[in-house]
Amino acid sequence: MATRKRNLYILMVANLLMSASMTMIMPFLSLYIETFGDYSDAYVQRWTGYIFGVTFLVAFIFSPIWGRIGDKHGYKGILILTSVGLSICIFLMGFAHSVTYLLILRIFMGIVTGFIGVSNAFIARQTPRNEAGKILGTLQLGGVTGMLFGPLIGGAMADLFGFKNTFTITGIAIMIAALIVAFGVKEVRTEEQKEAAKVVYSRRAVLKQIFTLRVLFTVMIITALIQIANFSVQPLLALYVGDMTQSNNIAFLSGLAFSATGFGNLVMTRKWGQLGDKYGYEKILNILLIMAAIFVIPQAFVTNLWVFIFFRFLFGIAIGGMVPCTTAYIRLAAPGVMQGEMLGYNQSARFLGNVIGPILGGTLAGYTGIPSVFLFMSFMFFVAFFVLLYALHSDRKRRVNVD
Repeated sequence: MATRKRNLYILMVANLLMSASMTMIMPFLSLYIETFGDYSDAYVQRWTGYIFGVTFLVAFIFSPIWGRIGDKHGYKGILILTSVGLSICIFLMGFAHSVTYLLILRIFMGIVTGFIGVSNAFIARQTPRNEAGKILGTLQLGGVTGMLFGPLIGGAMADLFGFKNTFTITGIAIMIAALIVAFGVKEVRTEEQKEAAKVVYSRRAVLKQIFTLRVLFTVMIITALIQIANFSVQPLLALYVGDMTQSNNIAFLSGLAFSATGFGNLVMTRKWGQLGDKYGYEKILNILLIMAAIFVIPQAFVTNLWVFIFFRFLFGIAIGGMVPCTTAYIRLAAPGVMQGEMLGYNQSARFLGNVIGPILGGTLAGYTGIPSVFLFMSFMFFVAFFVLLYALHSDRKRRVNVD
């Protein structure tokens, strides 16, 4: 019990450092590309999109692979390897002199972007099924806090120390996370787990298990839909905030709009996990999907910035419970020897949504305006709600027929 609790809090801190470090470079990535030469705005915007998206695209492929290795050989080594790899990649970005060099480093960064997914699998494997939601919600607090403050700290550091030094500091911060895991986390594998790991399941067998359990497969689809919806508006928030105010502090106010969602996450993430433990993760997830769909709609029509920020906060409350509930459900439904790989596929679904969302949102905004993107978000959450509802109904009907 003591070891499990210590591992949880150490990985929560490591997730905080990891999330903060990975998001610290986001605010100035396009500005960094401008320092490579005298390029047009269109060139910089296009390459920013490529360099931002390629990491998620590569991570989409590699997340299940890390999970599979962790299931067989243990998770701690994967956590150390991926964090050290990320540290080196980000450190070397400070020496980039062309978009090609930066793109290659971002590709390697995608290969080793498995820390948070593997840490979820590590904690889920050690957690009793009836407490999975609460524990995974606690773990997510670290990632949410890092994502909340990372961009603000990164932007400030770039102004104070310059781009190269910011990359160096960020790389060092991730290396600290690796050391914390190496010396603080203790992985105890029972004899039962060791024996189970000797049973080698083919990738086809794992995928068959996913497709056989309809709700499990549906949860992974919903994970992708959530990320598509959420990320469709992320690149456009600064522009939307700029349309609402004549203030000279657009960057700060945009950061506030981003942070409002993060604060909503912090307030309720752990509580939603506890409610999932008590009433069922799929039930709570359906409630959250409806709440998110409703809270997004007013964001398309408000003209007052502070009202907009208020609804972003409410939206954050709803979306904050989705990750612990989906992860805990997979922990509950998936066989133990496959959990890491299945959580890897779920993480891949998240990364796929991260790639598709900005493309769809930007395209839609170009044709019909930014407010329509919020309506698209709401529609996606409603679709996810009905997809999950249908899957639950079908599974109940199938169980009745079997009985």
